Amino acid sequence: MPQGFDILLEDGPALVVCKPPGVATQAPTGIDSLETRIRDFIRQREAKTGNFYLGIPHRLDRPASGAIVFARHVRAAQRLARQFEARTVRKIYWAAVAGVVEPAEGVWTDHLWKVYGQPRAQVVEPTHPGAQHAVLRYRTLGRHEHGSLLEIELETGRTHQVRVQAASRGHAVLGDELYGSPLTWGEQYEDWRLRAIALHARELEFDHPMRRERVRVVAPAPTAWREALARAGL
Repeated sequence: MPQGFDILLEDGPALVVCKPPGVATQAPTGIDSLETRIRDFIRQREAKTGNFYLGIPHRLDRPASGAIVFARHVRAAQRLARQFEARTVRKIYWAAVAGVVEPAEGVWTDHLWKVYGQPRAQVVEPTHPGAQHAVLRYRTLGRHEHGSLLEIELETGRTHQVRVQAASRGHAVLGDELYGSPLTWGEQYEDWRLRAIALHARELEFDHPMRRERVRVVAPAPTAWREALARAGL
């Protein structure tokens, strides 16, 4: 990935890339981000000299990797954003978590609250001001030396949803120090912001914003995931 990301799909105004871990989706001017990398790539490839539109209908957490869609014009961005809001986008994640998850497949339902002024969320009672309903479905793909490899389908898209729901049940995502994991995942950089957690956005499925045909994109497994899957015999 000479440009700092892999292109998974480029079809009209829909651009799906694989975000590397340790890179923010978006950041203030002058700070490295996936948006900046994509803009630099387009600017160089298409010899653009002025500003141009690049819509971001959703986000991925900095330490996570995987598929994320961008839009090359406003109409496409609006149509994609409406799909995320209506929950018609299918989002599949892989997560390596601590401990053996029982039962092997099921549904996690909680209410989450984004902690005011802090970059984290927590499980709260449904009556808590600002509580948001959060639902995910999971199934166990296999085991690893520290716990379980899960495939997760998000029904809602809350802040840090997979990370919070898993950690609250004693199954913190590996490498996720913010939510209590003492274990590492992947390459360990001196700068903590570059470190990965074991959360990978494996699949995105949505309606193409112009043709309205269903599009499914699969993000290849990063090195740490390939190694973990191989050790699990998957």
